[in-house]
Amino acid sequence: MKKLLKNAHIRVVSPSSSIESIGGFEANRAAKERLEGLGFQVSFSSHYDEHDMLDSASIDSRVADLHEAFLDDSVGMILTTIGGFNCNELLPYLDYELIKAHPKPFCGYSDTTALLNAIYAKTGLHTYMGPAYSSFKMKALQDYQTESWLKALTQTSYDLTPSKEWGSNAWYLPDAEMTFHQTKWKVYNHGQAKATAIGGNLSTFSLLRGTPYAPQDKDYILLLEEAEEDDYFNFDRALAALLQAYPEPKAVLIGRFPKECEMTEELLLYILDKYPVLQTIPVIYDMDFAHTQPLFTVTIGATVSIDTKTLTVHVEERNDD
Repeated sequence: MKKLLKNAHIRVVSPSSSIESIGGFEANRAAKERLEGLGFQVSFSSHYDEHDMLDSASIDSRVADLHEAFLDDSVGMILTTIGGFNCNELLPYLDYELIKAHPKPFCGYSDTTALLNAIYAKTGLHTYMGPAYSSFKMKALQDYQTESWLKALTQTSYDLTPSKEWGSNAWYLPDAEMTFHQTKWKVYNHGQAKATAIGGNLSTFSLLRGTPYAPQDKDYILLLEEAEEDDYFNFDRALAALLQAYPEPKAVLIGRFPKECEMTEELLLYILDKYPVLQTIPVIYDMDFAHTQPLFTVTIGATVSIDTKTLTVHVEERNDD
């Protein structure tokens, strides 16, 4: 896999929700300016602002934009606009041989989970769960977010570390009140593990079960988080289904829950206590990924080594990419 180069050309695409669903180009201009301030060139796919009754674009438009971005040799990285709810619609129509023949970093989170894992499953290429384009307009805690993103996108070996603070804020609203808390990653069960990272947003990752687009690694670590619309009841039953499909994880890493989920630590521990397998492997929760701020970036398909005693999480990408 090619890494992100200095002054690279970043193509912004909307494989799920349109940028119009989050205010359009002007409302997100700060993200473009921040990326350009880092030295990158930013362009937008032909249909990134196409907006239909479901806040998205046609399947044909979204597939065309992805193929065009991978085919364009001037593009050094592809960054999704935002998440959404429907990028799994694209999976049967993507040309995975085309994608494999033109490898480049592809990054996003939330609904992009379906594409991140499908591309890895069908091509073996690493993908990146991390900030979307719109995430870069957030001012608070952006230093941590950007540093983690650059580290993952430019290095083949890196550590994941906790942020100093975190928030579950409406960062996409210019006048939203910002409240932050001290970060502390927490250990549910201690241990060491080394395996391939798969997963992301739990509800979206669950859509891949039983399809050709679900990763089939023998040794895997599950990364799991939920979005604002998924409360603790949804997490409870989705986790049960996931552990039936992936019954032997080497470790589980759980991202912080946004406040809208109404997940408490007592509830989370009660849910985790249901599963004997989670008493035998490393499990860390309240980590810096997905629907709270800021986000770290982690490589889907890379080898992740975990030691809960030292709270270290090391990511190693394959040398043959």
